[in-house]
Amino acid sequence: MRELDETDMTILTLLGENARRPFSDIGDVVDLSGPAVSDRVTRLEEAGIINRFTVDVDRSQLHAGIPVFVQVAGVDDVDGLKDRIGDADAVEHLFVTADGGIWFYARAQVQNVRRWLDGLLDDDVEYTVTLMDDVEWRPSLDGTEFALTCAECNNTVDSEGRSARLDGQVYHFCCPSCQSRFEERYERLEEGA
Repeated sequence: MRELDETDMTILTLLGENARRPFSDIGDVVDLSGPAVSDRVTRLEEAGIINRFTVDVDRSQLHAGIPVFVQVAGVDDVDGLKDRIGDADAVEHLFVTADGGIWFYARAQVQNVRRWLDGLLDDDVEYTVTLMDDVEWRPSLDGTEFALTCAECNNTVDSEGRSARLDGQVYHFCCPSCQSRFEERYERLEEGA
């Protein structure tokens, strides 16, 4: 496995702007042929860096629901509530803070936002709702230092690193010993399950 280079980052940035951009157009920007860009994109997919290509729908153009930003505090089961909120059709963005708070942006499909939230959240959960006037989401890779992280020790994976696919999931490791420890623990957990 080799490190991501400037060409990979440019390809990721261009695909982030428009995932339907033809590989030949990307090739013109990065000075590669269309098939060479395709090979790099395939490698990025196989490494688990690109997970999927999606459609970014501007829901404001569809006039779908009431835009709200909700901050939830005092949650005992953060993971359970995060999963429940994430499964709600109206929720577009979900964040978990370091202190265990949950924040999410949604377009409530009903006129009574409080009733919708009462059905979504537990009675003992405190929350604050802010009605949104305008929302802009601009994910970007510009200015981002990008590096793979070792699945075992969280160190940066460099050109000496390795990758392994376990049950369809790609994991990256900084060294053979981290890979070995991770795979051994993974096998033990599988046997115990």
